[in-house]
Amino acid sequence: MEASSCLLYQVRGFGSFRIWLCLLLLLVLQNCSPVLSDSPYLVGMGSYDITGPAADVNMMGYANTEQIASGIHFRLKSRAFIVAEPNGKRVVFVNLDACMASQLVNIKVLERLKARYGDLYNENNVAISGIHTHAGPGGYLQYVVYIVTSLGFVRQSFDVIVDGIEKSIVEAHNNLHPGKIYVNKGDLLDAGVNRSPSAYLNNPAEERSKYKYNVDKEMTLVKFVDDESGPVGSFNWFATHGTSMSRTNSLISGDNKGAAARFMEDWAEKNGLPKQTGVASSDDLGFLHMTSVLPRRVSTIIPEPDEITDDLMQLASSYEASGGRRLAGSNITRRIRSSQENNAKFVSAFCQSNCGDVSPNVLGTFCIDTHLPCDFNHSTCNGKNELCYGRGPGYPDEFESTRIIGNRQFLKAVDLFNSASEEIQGKIDYRHTYLDFSQLKVSVSTSTGGPQVVKTCPAAMGFAFAAGTTDGPGAFDFKQGDDKGNPFWRLVRNLLKTPGKEQVECQAPKPILLDTGEMKEPYDWAPAILPIQIIRIGQLVILCVPGEFTTMAGRRLRDAVKNVLISGSNGDFGTNIHVVLAGLTNTYSQYVTTFEEYQIQRYEGASTLYGPHTLSAYIQEFQKLATAMVENKEVPTNIQPPDMLEKQIGLLPGVMYDSTPPGVHFGDVSSDVAANSNFRKGTTVNATFYSACPRNDLLTEGTFALVEKLNGNDWIPIYDDDDWSLQFKWSRPSKFSPRSFATLEWTIPEDAASGVYRLRHSGASKPLIGSIKHFTGTSRAFAVR
Repeated sequence: MEASSCLLYQVRGFGSFRIWLCLLLLLVLQNCSPVLSDSPYLVGMGSYDITGPAADVNMMGYANTEQIASGIHFRLKSRAFIVAEPNGKRVVFVNLDACMASQLVNIKVLERLKARYGDLYNENNVAISGIHTHAGPGGYLQYVVYIVTSLGFVRQSFDVIVDGIEKSIVEAHNNLHPGKIYVNKGDLLDAGVNRSPSAYLNNPAEERSKYKYNVDKEMTLVKFVDDESGPVGSFNWFATHGTSMSRTNSLISGDNKGAAARFMEDWAEKNGLPKQTGVASSDDLGFLHMTSVLPRRVSTIIPEPDEITDDLMQLASSYEASGGRRLAGSNITRRIRSSQENNAKFVSAFCQSNCGDVSPNVLGTFCIDTHLPCDFNHSTCNGKNELCYGRGPGYPDEFESTRIIGNRQFLKAVDLFNSASEEIQGKIDYRHTYLDFSQLKVSVSTSTGGPQVVKTCPAAMGFAFAAGTTDGPGAFDFKQGDDKGNPFWRLVRNLLKTPGKEQVECQAPKPILLDTGEMKEPYDWAPAILPIQIIRIGQLVILCVPGEFTTMAGRRLRDAVKNVLISGSNGDFGTNIHVVLAGLTNTYSQYVTTFEEYQIQRYEGASTLYGPHTLSAYIQEFQKLATAMVENKEVPTNIQPPDMLEKQIGLLPGVMYDSTPPGVHFGDVSSDVAANSNFRKGTTVNATFYSACPRNDLLTEGTFALVEKLNGNDWIPIYDDDDWSLQFKWSRPSKFSPRSFATLEWTIPEDAASGVYRLRHSGASKPLIGSIKHFTGTSRAFAVR
């Protein structure tokens, strides 16, 4: 069309100049066309806030009824990537700062994607995984056993996760551009130890001799590079539990993997990513993340002023607390990074793998009364499991342990990111199916080498489940390694459900404490129908599993699938294939151990729901998926998981109303920064405000806390409640009191600019009659040297 127009111009006397101009324009347009790009894929990244209620809700992971959310350490996110062939298949992988994926969340996310995109995104090509933080609000799963401690279903927890996943995928979809993907891997030696070594040692010696360590030390990272913007993100898989934060922590946190993601996104921002060039500088790594330095969440906005002077101190003292005031809306609570939402952003996810028996508490396990090592086989102290705890590298400071383990993963990821040179090439493919794990027939080898058909069992938990782990011990007289049980707890169990003879024999040697698979009132206590999924992007293969595989269980599954792909693909897969296991994906069904580990009945074996042949069932069915993939055959699905949203019961009371003392406004300061204060970097400043329940408004993509810096006559937001250095702590005088307080604690980073600062708290209050109202208030100003 453009060329014919040029000829017409020449005929009409416009001259050869216009011909060359139009031809040049045509050439430029052709070169800009995605179809003609040299890049084999379209890549898109997205992220969105999924921070749940920061008050009153039990946290998911430790099953500790006393671990109730009461503030924010840093915010939780959904991070997504989409990779598509320009005219072919595409896949979506979502990584959640949540304890695990939820079957019900998946169902509702897929419904929304179908309404928005038709059949473009579906259960076959969408995977949703959790990092396994134990510091996020619970109540978003649909099975009874996982929501008992949260007093049932918590709709607010559920909705914010579903919304955030959808928005992160939409953002990734809208960001799809031609690009390349690179893969790299390397060992990280000091971020995980085996917390059940006695069970690991029950695996065959010949098998154990193949491996240098009793946990997987390898991190696999994929780097996404946009043709125009350069590097736009990275996802990596590495196995270590999200239990650096303890069972008594009450601040919402992404734990070590969430911290690592924030550190890497900060690093990318500091290095100007996304940008045109492909390799970022790592000169600032030592400065940003040395042990003695608290990392910043945002880049410097205001330049460093002159040294603190008496005049500047006087200026600070002239700004008193503002007093609380009402807001017309919640715009003032938007996060610092929200102002940059139209700019391309770097998305980094630290995904979970076969972490079942891997603890981040790398100093070992010790008795809290004697400080001696715990019993090796049972993880007890004088017979009591409650006294045995693992110690993180920052012991006794759990925040420091979280930072250190997160920082170690971050530094390794940056190293792999900057040295990644192997380009991913090849087609995109996927296979997915649902299986009923309560009655799956499995072919296994007998001791003589012959075949034998066995079955998996309806879900059940053993006595050692109640013992907990060295990351978070249980209570009473339970202990790990218990393959007998005791009469008293059997009597208690029988009040709920007495397991039948067939179930007892099927689960042996596990002594059944809770026969969850056969408990149906008021609705199902445990899942039976589970998804398994394989995603292929060139030579990268992701095995999506709905549980926590132990180290050796994950190794066996990866090896089995890899062998099928290489041997059956007629050269389509070479020896450079990279197989990663994505744990806690698409739903949750607790643990998967090897047959040998199951016999020991430590916590992981007692939590392997479907009996001793669970791993063999996974291997058998994943081999079928892999075979279908190499033979280019579809996998029929004849069953679907239940959607029990309408059956959910939630017993958590709503917020009745908020109040303040007479004459006091929401946002007024209760305990202010001292007058004429100045603080040095590395010290902590705090202020307490009259507040209201954070459940009134989650302030999604917003903040309850800000640190503001004086710049001329303007106060500029510098840090918010998604920053490592700033904590938002919420409390009330008594359990049912309508009054509450918000304490903002800012540990001043070493790289903070000197100057005049103040703290700002924002929130939303609920009156006894009427609608929710937003408010804000600031502290007295102070100087930072």
